[in-house]
Amino acid sequence: MEKTEKEKMIAGELYQAMGKELMSERQHAKEQLFQYNNLEPSKIKARNQILKKLFGKSTSRFFIEPPFRCDYGYNIFLGDNFYANYNLIILDCAPVTIGDNVMIGPNVSLFTAAHPVHPEPRVAGWEFAKPITIGDNAWIGGHTVINPGVTIGKNTVIGSGSVVTKDIPENVVAAGNPCRVLREITNEDKK
Repeated sequence: MEKTEKEKMIAGELYQAMGKELMSERQHAKEQLFQYNNLEPSKIKARNQILKKLFGKSTSRFFIEPPFRCDYGYNIFLGDNFYANYNLIILDCAPVTIGDNVMIGPNVSLFTAAHPVHPEPRVAGWEFAKPITIGDNAWIGGHTVINPGVTIGKNTVIGSGSVVTKDIPENVVAAGNPCRVLREITNEDKK
């Protein structure tokens, strides 16, 4: 039996995003996020309920400052005690797994979606997706872009304005475009 475009997308294979099923699911997420992003600031519980229904996994301890955008929602898996500042964008065509105690600064973008480099398949509408994983206790600075297939290790700090194109190990400070390890985190950083 041939795979659906959604099954191909989640498996990391080339797929067509403009089919009925995926367009309908993106539209559903947009409708939910419209409600989320337009609730009064005091309606924290109502906003969180919208996200709990949309996400693949969350706990009772998370806070995402509106506005927030994502493609589907069901490929987002939040650990406990998650915080994201304004304008978080998660293109969750593949799973985005975020550990416990993660903080994300404003204007951060997590992109699992990608397109072929060669123009012919790209123009024909083919795309693919690769998962993103952010380990426990990580802190992602504002205006950071995390590209498809990247894993960020636990306890790691990514400096503001970084473009993360490859895996970053645990227990380090990394920054830049492209993002690279600057140093290890030590006990001196407790001061």
